[in-house]
Amino acid sequence: MKNRKRLMENVIHGVFLMLGLITVGCVLLITVYLVISGIPAIRKIGVLKFLFGKKWASTAAQPQYGILPFILTSIYGTAGAIVVGVPIGFLTAVYLSKIAPPRVKTVIESAVSLLAGIPSVVYGLVGMMVLVPGIRIAFHIPDGASLFAAIIVLAVMILPSIIKVSLTALEAVPKEYEDASLALGATPVETYFRVSVPAAKSGIAAAVVLGVGRAIGEAMAVMMVAGNAPNMPEMFQSVRFLTTAVASEMSYAADGSLQKQALFSIALVLFLFIMLINAVLNFLLKRKSDMED
Repeated sequence: MKNRKRLMENVIHGVFLMLGLITVGCVLLITVYLVISGIPAIRKIGVLKFLFGKKWASTAAQPQYGILPFILTSIYGTAGAIVVGVPIGFLTAVYLSKIAPPRVKTVIESAVSLLAGIPSVVYGLVGMMVLVPGIRIAFHIPDGASLFAAIIVLAVMILPSIIKVSLTALEAVPKEYEDASLALGATPVETYFRVSVPAAKSGIAAAVVLGVGRAIGEAMAVMMVAGNAPNMPEMFQSVRFLTTAVASEMSYAADGSLQKQALFSIALVLFLFIMLINAVLNFLLKRKSDMED
């Protein structure tokens, strides 16, 4: 009997190990493929011209492949979405976990879950039909498809991830922490923000990381509201992100052409960009945790 249980445990451990190795293998496979496909274009164009060139004209008589506008647009768009979305999502999670009545909490949680299940193209369609004309009318500009519109759409799209993960982290804080704080004379609001939130900071930080990843990797919705023009980023000007640069031209780029190789190079830059952001955020969180310990 014991031998059978031990054999079953070994089999289960082996299955879990295999699944973990498959996950790691997929990441390595994607990394190797992007490196092999992206390096040739960077060699032909030149690293500095490719990364710091200000003009992208892949179909011109004399093509130019500068992706600095795409890089800056992705940075500004992601930062703007985080600045707008994180406070709203975080405060919503605090309200739902600590203040909201049960019925209100149920309704809002259902709405957040529904928001998470809406396809990206629907976000883009609503933004294109409602938000873009609204920006054009409100700010008296020729076209509302802009970086500002993309920031608003991305901020809405990252809300479900931030709210749900932060809510789970806040609800996992032991009730005894709050009872002790209230017993010492702290007000409920002070308890929420000085006891519960610090205790759940790792989960809240994970929510922010997920939000950053969602904002950087979004393509379809951004393409529909940002104008998809390869301009240097300005708040009320049509722009193009790294993701939309790949999605918009990959369908008609000829196989083996420098244009298609350059698109793979953009994908490689985007991949490294996401990896760098995740590594930096994880390092900062771990360093802060070690300093507090």
